[in-house]
Amino acid sequence: MKNRLLRTLFLMALLAPSLISAQEVTKINLISANDWKYNSDIRRDVQRIIGNVVLNHDSAFLYCDSAYLFEKENNVIAYGNVRVKLSDTLNLYSDSLKYDGNTKVARANSNVRLIDNQTILTTDTMVYDRKTQIAQYDYWGKIVNDKNILVSQHGYYYTSIKEFFFKNRVLLINPDYQMRSDTLMYNTLTEVSYFFGPTQIVSKDKQDSIYCENGWYDTKFDKARFRKRAKIYHEVQYLTGDSLYYERKNGFGQVFRHAVLKDTVQNVLLTGNYGELQRKKGFAFMTDSAMAILIDKKDSLFMHSDSVIGTFDTAKTIKQVYCYYKVRFFRDDMQGLCDSLVYRGRDSVMTMYKDPVLWSGPNQLSADSIRLTMHNGQADSLFMYNSAFIISQDDTNRFNQIKGRNLLAKFRKNELYKIRILGNSETIYYTREEDRSLIGINKAIASDMLIFLENNKLQSITYIEKPEVKLIPEKDFPVQELKLKGFKWLEPLRPKNKWDIFKTPKISDTF
Repeated sequence: MKNRLLRTLFLMALLAPSLISAQEVTKINLISANDWKYNSDIRRDVQRIIGNVVLNHDSAFLYCDSAYLFEKENNVIAYGNVRVKLSDTLNLYSDSLKYDGNTKVARANSNVRLIDNQTILTTDTMVYDRKTQIAQYDYWGKIVNDKNILVSQHGYYYTSIKEFFFKNRVLLINPDYQMRSDTLMYNTLTEVSYFFGPTQIVSKDKQDSIYCENGWYDTKFDKARFRKRAKIYHEVQYLTGDSLYYERKNGFGQVFRHAVLKDTVQNVLLTGNYGELQRKKGFAFMTDSAMAILIDKKDSLFMHSDSVIGTFDTAKTIKQVYCYYKVRFFRDDMQGLCDSLVYRGRDSVMTMYKDPVLWSGPNQLSADSIRLTMHNGQADSLFMYNSAFIISQDDTNRFNQIKGRNLLAKFRKNELYKIRILGNSETIYYTREEDRSLIGINKAIASDMLIFLENNKLQSITYIEKPEVKLIPEKDFPVQELKLKGFKWLEPLRPKNKWDIFKTPKISDTF
């Protein structure tokens, strides 16, 4: 009994739509014409209607020059200046049309136009279903809506919600840009386009080029959201991320997760998991695992901080990079940390502020602030302001030290080779034979010093103005004087690779 009841309900559910549609079927009515008669050459129930023909079916009216009305099938074939008034704002035009009064499906051929207020769809053939209110074309169609022109190979127009769905070789032409897509949906009321496949947008002046595989674009207000392989190219800049929000007229963009902004001229990358671009104001910033990369074919410099900011010049190239708070950076031949950092792209100068530490080979360099100048991707010169200190480890618990008020250093092939100490110079240096046996500890005080190194080893020291120099055997050297005032050995903080810059190690103790 239960199974029989279920089968009955199932059959009723299947039959219900057909029963309802059968009840809804109405006949096509002839309203007026110049002449009409039954055409016995075709069939006795077929009317041949000629001149100023007006037919009606439900709320729709059909106008044409001539028509055949098949009363039994409830069909009509119309010819010449065909117009179907589907609603107060929706009209379908064509050279010929076949309409089925039972299914409410119209098939229009030749010079087809569907006009809905300010939206005009033209194509060669079209099928319009009055029940679903969907127009369909299968071989090239063109839509004009306000300032937008859309062309596609296949398309659907949902007239009830004023939305087009395009498929295959879609082209949207706007006075300011062109959009090409594989699959696109467009709303004629909001003028927002949605894309679901590979899409490229190129501005008229060719300055902007956008690519994504999912997203939307508000053509009225030039606002957009791009997802899936989203990329924006603007002159010399390249912006990408998992998701992009972009206001083209304002030059404002937001990028979420795996964000990358590249300056192709300066070879600078800004990355993070959230970023903003303010093109008209001339800056961009990254945060959440933010990083700035100074790209070099041989050895790139990777810098991490809480936030990274890039400012642009009139040519849209990155002029300066600001790294704020907890800065750590790595390059194979150089590592460092500080509270904040500024890099000037024009002259390749990097300035480190507040407790900066720089490592170059075996040398640890620190001061109140440090300015490093690069040339052709390599360290060129270094200026250390106030409390300049250089430390290198001689061996376990022994440290060579150079200290002064200010310090000027020069590099050769990314290695320190010349150091000039300016004011209050002090050194402690372990002097050894060629076989590394210890001769004694050299302690010197002078106003200024000039030091030369080779392969990171001391070659000579020139003392300037009233030097005090002593070579003391290690056993006679006071232990409490083995480290100059302000000594801190910070090797545990030194990044060992580019991933280390994201770590914040804790030092259990310092020397």
